[in-house]
Order: sequence, then structure tokens, then C-alpha cells
Amino acid sequence: MTTVFTPMARTLPSHRLDLATHERTHGISPLAAFSGAEGRRRFVAEVGAADLRGRGGAGFPTARKLAAVQGRRAVVVANGCEGDPLSHKDNTLLTLAPHLVLDGVQLAAQAVAATEAVLCVHRGSTAIASVLAALAERRDPVPVRVAEIPPRYVASEESALVNYLTTGDARPTGKEPRPAERGVGGRPTLVDNVDTLAQLALVARAGADAYRRSRTDLVTVSGAVRSPGVVEVQAGLPIADLLVRAGGAAEPVQAVLVGGYGGTWLPWAATGTHLGAVPGIASVHVLPVSACGLDFTTKMLAQLAGESARQCGPCMFGLPAIAGDFAALLQGDADAVARLDRRLPLVTGRGTCAHPDGAVRLGAAALAVFRDDVTSHIRHRRCLTRARRAA
Repeated sequence: MTTVFTPMARTLPSHRLDLATHERTHGISPLAAFSGAEGRRRFVAEVGAADLRGRGGAGFPTARKLAAVQGRRAVVVANGCEGDPLSHKDNTLLTLAPHLVLDGVQLAAQAVAATEAVLCVHRGSTAIASVLAALAERRDPVPVRVAEIPPRYVASEESALVNYLTTGDARPTGKEPRPAERGVGGRPTLVDNVDTLAQLALVARAGADAYRRSRTDLVTVSGAVRSPGVVEVQAGLPIADLLVRAGGAAEPVQAVLVGGYGGTWLPWAATGTHLGAVPGIASVHVLPVSACGLDFTTKMLAQLAGESARQCGPCMFGLPAIAGDFAALLQGDADAVARLDRRLPLVTGRGTCAHPDGAVRLGAAALAVFRDDVTSHIRHRRCLTRARRAA
């Protein structure tokens, strides 16, 4: 997968920046300008005025996250794990601009009075060498270590990261207590996506007003486009215009999956929507008319069921049942839709983490967007496009 560089790029360089080139490009980190209690308050206020929100999928206001970390010996956890197969932006960012992320780590650490920072990536990540080389070039006030996390989908959820760093078990532990209250080793912990931390460094340098005017998003675009890869685009750009930045559609398109495996399907007619209006990670997968959306969704749901942490009912039983119903629907089982109508509402909102919720959102959106294909599979055991070809 390539990286598409656009004229408005300010986060991703065209090649990896060492520390000297990074500082010539962005300037020295303004860490000293926000030191002391008053400086920390000013920094959090600036982040709030910039309306910076988490870029790991949840979109929670970063200033509120910073302010929530109270207590002694706090920890900062930089989440560079990308469990979703449709996202590559964090890996690309850590490979090409590691110092921007590390600047953000130090600013966050200072803001919450942290004494330790951990940068988490999945085991075997291709970005590890770049991160280690960057750390060797720096002399930061708060030490940063790299932790390799098991390459599982749910292992990158914030409570799973905290649990792994504390106990070695990379499974979510539930919504309470929040890491800000009791995180790594029982200490107050800030968990932020590496893209969010890179943006934190840009806010500190530019100020809230200038940052808002020039804000960009890193988006992974895959599927039926001419130049799939990570694209940096102006924030708020409609999805249809975003696809133009990725070279445009390679063939006729029927739908796009926005937000990754836990996201939602949108019909091609709805691509005037901007990315921020749809929940999930910054990812767009383009489905051509020649593909079957139900088949694609069934395979994703099977993967999500296989990635279950197997510690709560919705994951252990609900996700395999949903995946099974979709597989039955592909084979023409007319009762599968009724089973899904009953099952989907029972699963959502009841898991230890949000993993089941994402699967439900994906499945429900597929039934709505591909409803003509649902009918075709029940009647002809094939998707609408293939049924028309056979007729």
C-alpha cells in the first residue's frame, strides 16, 4: 500500500525525517513554553480551543482526556497499534514522522505530570525500527519505552493495553475504572492514539486558531481506487472528494465502508458525507459494483468473531451467531434475516468493550445498504449483479 502526498500535507513528509530535518521542518518543540502548573493549564486550554479530538476512532475531546488524568506518577501510553486490517495511517506516521509523535508524547507527559511513557505497537510492526532510531536521537525529560503488543484486534483497545502493560494479558477489562483514574500499575494513565499525539505537537507549535484553519486528516483508502494508500486531506472533506485524492474510482462503485471493520456501509449516493460524521477509524474501503457486499461483510464478521476476547457473552456467543447468520443468508436461508433482526439489538451495548458494538453496526449497515442483494441471495443464492448476469 502506497502513501499519497497532497499539497496540503503537514503531518506526513514524503520521506522519513531524522531529528535535525524534523526540527528544520517544524521547529523545535515548544515544550519549555508550557512548563510549570500555569503553562500546563494554558496548554490544555489551547488544545481545547483547537477542538482536537482522538484519532483512534472514538473522537473524544483530547483536552478533556488530559484534564481527567489526576494524581501522582502518571503514565502516558501512545497507542500505535492498528488491529483493523483497513487502517495503515498510524504505521505510516510512525515510519515517516516518528519525531512528531514523540514531541506529542512529551507534551502530553508534561501536561499530566507523567514520569513514564510507553509507545505501543503490534508485535512485528514495520515501524519499530523507525521509532527506535528516533528515540536514540533524542534526550527527552520523560523516558519512553517501546512495548510490542500481541497482534490481536481487541489488544489495541485502551483497557486491553493497560491490562497488558500491567499483567501481560492483552484483553479488555471493561469500562470502569477509566485509565485516567487507575491505569498502568494502578497509576493514572493517559492513553492516546499516536496520530492524536502528533496533532498535539502541531497545536503546540501553531496555536489553536492557526491549527483549526489548516487542520488535516490522515485517511487510509483501499479497494477500487487507482492509488490506494494513506492520504492526507483537509479536515471535513466529503468522502467523494477524498476518493479523488486517491486517484478516483478504478471501476464503477456501489458502496463505501467507512470506519473500518467496526464502521458502517454507505451507498455511493451518500459519499457527499464527510468522514467525521461517521463513527470509527479514518478509513474508507471502496466496494465496486462487481463485488458482493454481503459476502465481503460475512468474511469481516467471521474475522471479528475470531478476534473475540472470549470473556463476555456478546463476544463469545453473539458474534459467532451473527457471522453464522450472514453465512446462512449467502446460501439463501430466508430465516436468517429474521434471526439477525432479533439478534443484533440483543448484542449491542452489552459487551465488556465496544468490539461487539462495531460488529453489530457493520452487520446492520450491510443489511440496509445491500437489501436488494439480500433479496437476490434468498431467491437465487447469489448477489444481485451475478443474478442479472445469469438472467
